[in-house]
Amino acid sequence: MPRRYPVCPFEPSSGASVKDVLEGMERVSFQGRMLGAAFRIWRDMLKANVYIFFGLAGAMVPAGMRKILVFLIENRYLDCLVATGANLFHDLHETLGRRHFMVDPNVDDHEMREQGLDRIYDTYAPERDFILTDHYVMDFARTLDPAQPATTARFFALLGERADRDKKEDGLITAAWRNRVPIYCPAIADSSYGIALAVLAAKTGHKVTLDLVGDVVETEELAARYRTGVIYVGGGTPKNFVQQTEVTTAILRGGCRGHEYAIQITADAPQWGGLSGCTFQEAQSWGKISAKAKMASVHADATIALPILASGLAQTGIRRKKPRPVTRNP
Repeated sequence: MPRRYPVCPFEPSSGASVKDVLEGMERVSFQGRMLGAAFRIWRDMLKANVYIFFGLAGAMVPAGMRKILVFLIENRYLDCLVATGANLFHDLHETLGRRHFMVDPNVDDHEMREQGLDRIYDTYAPERDFILTDHYVMDFARTLDPAQPATTARFFALLGERADRDKKEDGLITAAWRNRVPIYCPAIADSSYGIALAVLAAKTGHKVTLDLVGDVVETEELAARYRTGVIYVGGGTPKNFVQQTEVTTAILRGGCRGHEYAIQITADAPQWGGLSGCTFQEAQSWGKISAKAKMASVHADATIALPILASGLAQTGIRRKKPRPVTRNP
């Protein structure tokens, strides 16, 4: 028989903080309990001062999550960001003062196309504005030495330094540069960054070389040096890239500790075999997650769960000593 923990009916209170709500939710059932558990485990990670890898997939920045992620970076509630190129491109787009806009998801997309408007469900941006951001990336890339390969962490550190001078608002890339948080983008070619760099090479012959294997080496060094925890918003390439750090460490150094803390927010299910819905238990069979890890999987829309978790963290007042990154690049 399992140990008995009675369900405690949730009691609304006019004086309750988001932190109070999250703590109360861990004593209810279903995804409410998982959201409360994710909050507790995230706090445990911060108190234990483990190295936190944060994987970011999905259209989170155009959906309005940019300032949450900036908050997490500036308060050292994550140590290393692994993101899709799309999120990082939309971040630069907003940092330079351009916007995303709301739209009815049942809009006529043929009309949107005729007006040069690119839609992401109930959100859009003008194509002409995206092209301006493309040109900003190309202008930046011209300053990079084609003969000197750069990891994506160095690419985004240098881009963050430049964008910090030109910014209209703060973003992930600028905040990460100022706080020395490395950003890795293992599928950078699968984004407008890849398009911009390809156009630059085709039109001018200036070909930027990115050292993606160097990304693997650097993140393995981080996983080997520190006790680690992982937080995933969505899945895809960022999740797999972070998960494989433990496998790489096992091959290079022998043994495999696995990540000691694990949180994911996903709307996908495991039975289709995709990584976005993959359970942490499945990852334990690979040695990616420790057999004794503290884990929580929240099956919810990240635009609901992430603002609640971040607001709760803001109310904890936790101040964290930051482990020093061991990447070779600034």
